[in-house]
Formats: sequence, structure tokens, C-alpha cells
Amino acid sequence: MSLRDFISKQWIDVIDWTEPEDGILAYRYPMQDREIQNGGKLTVRDSQLAVFVNEGKVADAFAPGLYTLTTNTLPILTYLKNWDKKFQSPFKSDVYFFSTRIQTDQHWGTQNPITIRDKEFGAIRLRGFGIYSYHLSDAKTFYTKISGTRDLYHVADLEGQLRNTIIAKMTDAFAQSQVPFLDMAANQGGLAEKISEQLKPAFTDYGLALDSFVVENLSLPDELQKVLDQRISMNVLGDMGKFTQYQVAQAIPIAAGNEGGGAVGVGAGLGAGVAMGQAMMDAIKQTTSTSGGAAAPAAAGGAASSTTKFCSECGKTIPRTSKFCPECGKPQA
Repeated sequence: MSLRDFISKQWIDVIDWTEPEDGILAYRYPMQDREIQNGGKLTVRDSQLAVFVNEGKVADAFAPGLYTLTTNTLPILTYLKNWDKKFQSPFKSDVYFFSTRIQTDQHWGTQNPITIRDKEFGAIRLRGFGIYSYHLSDAKTFYTKISGTRDLYHVADLEGQLRNTIIAKMTDAFAQSQVPFLDMAANQGGLAEKISEQLKPAFTDYGLALDSFVVENLSLPDELQKVLDQRISMNVLGDMGKFTQYQVAQAIPIAAGNEGGGAVGVGAGLGAGVAMGQAMMDAIKQTTSTSGGAAAPAAAGGAASSTTKFCSECGKTIPRTSKFCPECGKPQA
């Protein structure tokens, strides 16, 4: 290095960082062509952590406070460099700041429905979404595993990884909870706690701490929700026979209030509705009748056979005393 380069070299006396915007997790302090002056000041604010990296290795980490950069404040860095001059000359090292503020209102959700086993419905596909919050707790771990040597690392850069981790742990939590789908809405708080407990070790492994986790909604895909709505409607209706009678009774005043051709059309529709309702009622009675109830029509049929006979020509049922068939006119014996 020439004398001119040495004289023009820049020295750093104060190292600090203020966040220019939300959503920054890690920031690399600009060090190009500059060296830290012996006795320089390092300011780490309450919502921050700082890490010194020397020759690719984390040399030391600093909690919030004001530090004078000497041999006493950088023992690990001193050991790595083996400086025998005890900082009598400037030194150079990479400095990274990390934001420890709570990152609130982070959203999670299932891009595709997840399949779980339900006690009542068997296998179902479930969708869910909610919010969570976290903060950076271990700067060394986060630097080593996540942010690395990037100049800036944003919250958005980590969003996909955290969301996929949440979905994986959520599936495990549902499998272990054994809570039926119809009871999940009443147990969302408990489910959120179970999912949160399973997520915390994964966040810790990234150098993060999970502060809160909320399940806002759990639902079925649209096609399954329609089937569930139909089932609920059938349960609400209850007795289908009484419901049919009620529908017919409601239609009678409407038919009576129409005149002319409209009344004829409504009357025809009403007649078809009554016939259908009667057919449904007969089917219900037939399926619910007991063996004693089934014997009565048989007995009635036997009594009727003593007063009727069949036409020898067309086979129609006619009175036993008839001399001629009223259908085909054939004389009867």
C-alpha cells in the first residue's frame, strides 16, 4: 500500500444501524475499503443484535448496549486474529446487525387442502388459515443457517419456508388431536396451542422464537362443503313425511288464489305433488310397518276374493255374480 493510499484510507469510529423500513431481519454494515479504528464505538439498540464475522467465522456477538472496541470487548476476535499489538492499529471485520423486533401479522394458509382422517366422516380434505408472530432470538444461528453473507435479508425471504413448516406441523397436530371436524370450530384455540408447541423447536432451529400462533378458520373445499350442507339440511328437516305434508298444505292456498289458465297449471302441478307425496308416504309406511301390520292387508285381500272373480277373457277382476264382463262384454259362467 502506498503512502497516498494509506493517508486516503477511511477509518470507522462509530458503527450503528437504524432500520429504514419494516421487514428487515439482517443488515450487513458497509465495510468496503474501510477499517475499524481502535477504540471505535459500537451501538446496538434495544431491538437489535450485532455479530462480528472474521475470516468467514462468527467472532463475537453483541447484545444491546454501547461498546468500545478494544481487546477487552472482543476477546474471541482477538484470539482468532492473534493480534499482538492489542488494537494499536485499525482492524477490519464484517459487521452484521439483526432486528429482534416481533414480526407481527404474519399470515399462513394451506395452498392446497390437506387430507386428514376424521372420526365421523372418514378421510376428509381440510383447508385452514391464520396469523402468527415471531422474533429473531439467536443471531449466530440465524446468520449461520439462514441469512449468511447477504447485504439484506427480509421477512418476505423467509415466509415460504415458515409457511411450509407450519403446514407440516399442522397436519401432525390434527392427526394426534382426534377432534372431529364438526367440533374443530369450538376447539380452534386448543388446536392452535398444540400446533404452536410443535412449531417452537423448528423455529428455534432457525434462530427464531415463535411468539403467537392463531387459527382463524378451518373449512372444507367447496365440493365437500356442499355435501355437508345437504346433510345438515336433511337433519334439520327431520321427518320427511311430515315435511311433504307441510309442503302440500302450503301449496293449496297458492293454487286456490290463481284463476283461469294459471289455476289449471298450478292445479295440475299440485295434483302431481299430492300424488308424489302420497307415494312417498306409502313407501315410508311400507318400510316401517311391522310383521303384524303386513298381515292385515293379506287378510283383507282374502276376504275380497270370496266376492270377486276373474274374467275368463280379459282377466279383469269382476263381481262374482256378474253374468257379463263390464270390460270386454264376454259372457261369464
